[in-house]
Amino acid sequence: MSAGTESVTMFASSAPGQLLLIAGQTLVVVCLCFDMVRALSVPRSHRRYVASTVFRTLAIPSVIANGVTVLIALLLWSWMDVVTGMFVLVAIIFRLHHDKDEDNWWKGKGKKLARWARRQFAGRTSTAPAMG
Repeated sequence: MSAGTESVTMFASSAPGQLLLIAGQTLVVVCLCFDMVRALSVPRSHRRYVASTVFRTLAIPSVIANGVTVLIALLLWSWMDVVTGMFVLVAIIFRLHHDKDEDNWWKGKGKKLARWARRQFAGRTSTAPAMG
């Protein structure tokens, strides 16, 4: 084992490391619970809108947190944790990309943010008064 992997496994075994891993796994569980609520709610309802918004908001941080957990399990040679973690990782990514037509707060925000950024960073060509 190299020094880098040893320090990662030592941190993962420490109390602060365990607290961070627990917080990450809690985030994953909350994300998947909101996905379940979204799947079981009536289409075009407020409940589904809120569940879809929360799921889309938490999906990327959940993938990152679960990826770190899988990496640590891989460094600890815990193959069962690697397999189950990868299953959850694939499930979250699949669910994130599967239902693109869901109505949520994020829908259409990309175009609005791009338009705003274009306006903010566009070269402003204002003519300076002639000094003379």
